[in-house]
Amino acid sequence: MDTIYITGHRNPDTDSIVSAMAYAALKNALGQREYQAARLGQISDETQMVLDYFGVQPPQLITNVRTQVRDLDYDTPPTLSPAATLSRAWQIMQADRISVLPVVNEDGTLYGMLSAGDVANYDMRSVRDPVVGRVPIYNLLSVLEGKIINTASGGQLRDEISGEIVITLPTCQENLLFSSPDTIVVCGDQPEMIRRALEVGVSCVIVCQAEVPMELRDLETEACIISTPFDPYRAVRLIWHALPISHVCKNASLVSFHLDDYIDDVKNTVLESRFRAYPILDENEKVVGTLSRYHLLRPRRKRVILMDHNERAQSVPGLEQARILEIVDHHRLADIETGDPIYVRNEPVGSTNTIVAGMYQEKGLMPSAKMAGLMAAAIVSDTVMFKSPTCTQRDIDVANRMARIANVSLETLGKTIFSATSGDPKDVETILKTDYKEFHIAGHDLAVSQITCMDSERLLDRKTEFLEVMQELRKKRKFDLVVLMITDVLLDGSQLLFAGDEETIRQAFHVEGDMDHSVFLPKIMSRKKQVIPMLSALWG
Repeated sequence: MDTIYITGHRNPDTDSIVSAMAYAALKNALGQREYQAARLGQISDETQMVLDYFGVQPPQLITNVRTQVRDLDYDTPPTLSPAATLSRAWQIMQADRISVLPVVNEDGTLYGMLSAGDVANYDMRSVRDPVVGRVPIYNLLSVLEGKIINTASGGQLRDEISGEIVITLPTCQENLLFSSPDTIVVCGDQPEMIRRALEVGVSCVIVCQAEVPMELRDLETEACIISTPFDPYRAVRLIWHALPISHVCKNASLVSFHLDDYIDDVKNTVLESRFRAYPILDENEKVVGTLSRYHLLRPRRKRVILMDHNERAQSVPGLEQARILEIVDHHRLADIETGDPIYVRNEPVGSTNTIVAGMYQEKGLMPSAKMAGLMAAAIVSDTVMFKSPTCTQRDIDVANRMARIANVSLETLGKTIFSATSGDPKDVETILKTDYKEFHIAGHDLAVSQITCMDSERLLDRKTEFLEVMQELRKKRKFDLVVLMITDVLLDGSQLLFAGDEETIRQAFHVEGDMDHSVFLPKIMSRKKQVIPMLSALWG
């Protein structure tokens, strides 16, 4: 069953990470498809501390959901060894109704590709050229369903035969001369012809549908005598088809693809070449299937569920190539479009985990102690210990319920979470991108980053560094505004650093007096409910 990825937004915070994990656990617990929690960026110090607190590993990192070769319904035809006979390859092609077979080495890596056209071209050449070269004796015995009947040791030890194929007829026994000892004679019930061929020293005599006298079997000769139940005409064709496919298949200038290759790149390569099918290789360079042009017409898209966001700029790259199944969020409705109706759950609460906890209750399922603890921590984080204006009584009630299941203290969780930014110093760009989101509002592009802590002064000491990085980001991305919220839980407000038009900040937040690219905004704790709406009202 294909994986369904449940993912939060880019630069994920604790609520985004945990809601994806909790919803995946709920889906899997209900015995549905294989759901996999995923993340779109590095884990922040805060989130890592929460995960470590409950002894849980972070979700899988994915960088995009672009359609790859592994998402196609590609063919998985049988593979053959280079030593296999053309007869065997043709039988498989006819039985399975396929026109191309991968040829692989003993370790499964690619040797070449054999197509029906290669076999046909070889057959046409054999009509004009009666000479066949280096046919392994075991291959020949296999396709002719024959056996070596002379008892001389030389015949049994011969590894391969080659030469001009000559069919002898009863009417030409008296005057037929073999042009070279390097000849393969095909005959019927013709003892004298067999004797003459052995006296000349031909490489092989193939006797069709007849018995060979015992005295001929006992002759000392290096030629091998093979009996076959087939008629001479069919025997000749089968001799040609006893050749190993390594002599016929293409094994130079091959175009191959890997499972992780993106379809956009594959299409361009296919348009530049004219092969009927292309081998597909895994990470160990082993052949796993073949790809044809028609496989690219309707690729099977990756399936995703979006948590804690519904804005394309915040979602996983390549989302336009994926199939969105659900959205569970607590933010404003934004710009994501879907091709089909989907399940959307958007509720005005302070944390996505509050919604997910309600879904556990609706399904009659209690989360595990670890998962409940993670959900409680995520609610505390996203509501800034219930001080954010986004916080509702429902958030408080759910957080308390999850804390009881996990047997943890919300106060202890809060201190653990908001002390995370007081750890080892990091470069300002890393800090800025920890909880960073981009927005497009009424023709304006902006980025708003938020850091929640219990010691904002330590971060404000690096104000100059922050502003330099923010100005550089603004110029590079051509943003109208770049904002950093340093939200202090103890001060019950946020220090706003900004790069951009000062008048925009002044009007949006009704600020008076001098500003040096920063201002303290008391009671401002939420990016979602107190910063973005104010800018939207100004620009709308």
